[in-house]
Amino acid sequence: MRDLNKMTADDFSDLADRNFLITSPQPQLAIELIEVRKLGAGEREGGAFSLLWQGPKEPYLAQQTVQMSHPEIGEAPIFLVPVAEKSSGFQYEAIFA
Repeated sequence: MRDLNKMTADDFSDLADRNFLITSPQPQLAIELIEVRKLGAGEREGGAFSLLWQGPKEPYLAQQTVQMSHPEIGEAPIFLVPVAEKSSGFQYEAIFA
C-alpha cells in the first residue's frame, strides 16, 4: 500500500484513465481518474495538485470523506467534492496542498 500523504501529481498521472473503487459509503462505486493537475508549490513535497474523477449519474456522492481503493495504491480515505454534472454523470475533485 502506498502512502497518499507522500504521493505526488506525477504518481497519480500514471493512474490516469483508470478506475478507482469507492468502498464506503455503500453502495460501492467505480469512478475514473480523468485529470491530474499541478497547482504550484504547496506544503507537500512534490507540490500541490488536484485530481478529477468522473462518476456515474447514480449514486450521487455529497461532499465527504470516502474510503477509496485502487490495486496500485491500496485503500485510503480521501475527501471528495462534487464539482460538475455532465451528461455521463458527476465529477468529483480532491485537492492535495
